Order: sequence, then C-alpha cells, then structure tokens
Amino acid sequence: MRQEKHHKGWNEIKTNDSWAIFKIMGEFVNGYEKLSKIGPCVSIFGSARTKPDNKYYKLSESIASKIVEAGYGVITGGGPGIMEAGNKGAHLAGGTSVGLNIDLPFEQHDNPYIDNDKSLDFDYFFVRKVMFVKYSQGFVVMPGGFGTLDELFEAITLIQTHKIEKFPIILVGRDFWAGLMDWIEKTLLEGFGNISEKDLSLIHMVDTEDEVITILDDFYKNLGLSPNF
Repeated sequence: MRQEKHHKGWNEIKTNDSWAIFKIMGEFVNGYEKLSKIGPCVSIFGSARTKPDNKYYKLSESIASKIVEAGYGVITGGGPGIMEAGNKGAHLAGGTSVGLNIDLPFEQHDNPYIDNDKSLDFDYFFVRKVMFVKYSQGFVVMPGGFGTLDELFEAITLIQTHKIEKFPIILVGRDFWAGLMDWIEKTLLEGFGNISEKDLSLIHMVDTEDEVITILDDFYKNLGLSPNF
C-alpha cells in the first residue's frame, strides 16, 4: 500500500509539473509583450534591505536619475531597498520606471515608484531573470546579498559563453566589491586559471554616478548607438 500511495503521489507531482508549463509560458508571454515596448533601459540591482538613510540608497536614486537624463529607462526588481531607490530616481526624473516583481514570503512588496503600466509580477525567478537580461542595456549592481550576486554571475556567465550580446556590468561601491574582485582576479584568474582575462573586460568598478554614465555612453558610442536605439 505504501508503494502504491507513494507511486500515486509521484504521478500527481509529475502532472502538476506538466500543468506548470502553461503558467510559465504565460509569464514569458506577458513579459515579452510588455517589455518589448519600453525602449532602452538599464537595470539596477541591490539589496532589498537597504534603508532610505543608507548612502547606497541615496546613490542608487541619484544614479537612476542620471540614467534617465542620459536617455535610458530604469528596470529594477520592483521591491524595497535599492530597488525602490532606483525606481524612485527614475520616476522623479520623469523617466521610464519598470518593476519586475517576484512573489516572496518575506521582504518583497511593490514600491510606489513603478509606472502603472510597467509593473510585472512573476512567480518564477528564472523567468524574471530572462527579462532582466533580455531587455537591459546594462547592469548597475549596488551592494546586495545572494539575489544580487545571482543576477551578477548569471549575466557574466551568459556573456562569457556568448549566449547573449555583451553589455556593461557596473559594480558600484569599491568598499563593497573590491574584496570580491580581488578574489576573482587572484584566485579564479591567476591562481587557478578558471577564467580568462577577457571574461573580466566588461566588469567595471566605480563609486560615482558620473562614472556609471560615462561607461554606458562610451560603450554604446563605440557601437555607433545612442540611448534611443
């Protein structure tokens, strides 16, 4: 009897997995339809736990405003902390403010600075990550936790393996990122040879808003493109 019950339960799980395909498909279709219309945008990542009085919250808001002034929109994960700061900066500067929200048991709730027609909700992290990569002209990565690192390393991996076109990846805050970059260069590159030097060519480490904009502008000018492409 136990084997039969276990077998039945397993079949039910497999059936549920099959039906989940349609929900996943729906998230992809909705994301593609809405985001294909937004124009060139830059994604800002960072911790949901960053408070408004934190220097990186204020810096994220300022960076987002500068990004809008440079002709881009801003995409964030739609939640609090750095995400809220990014959407707030874009909104107050009169630019496109996109939020890709994820349903989580803690931390995540929509922030009020997302454009009403540009707020998307996802149940699946992997669908959401596809949207970030597909519709971003650059990643601005603020101090964050595991989710921020996940987005960062996925983008680097996809560029390294030529699965997506190159775009600039900008780490903001040398005091936060310097230790990680030092380990990557001295251990991954020089110590073990697990990456090549060119894999790091698109990663920039900066401290200011102006450095972020200079990197974005230089990258696309070299391709003969402006923010209105």
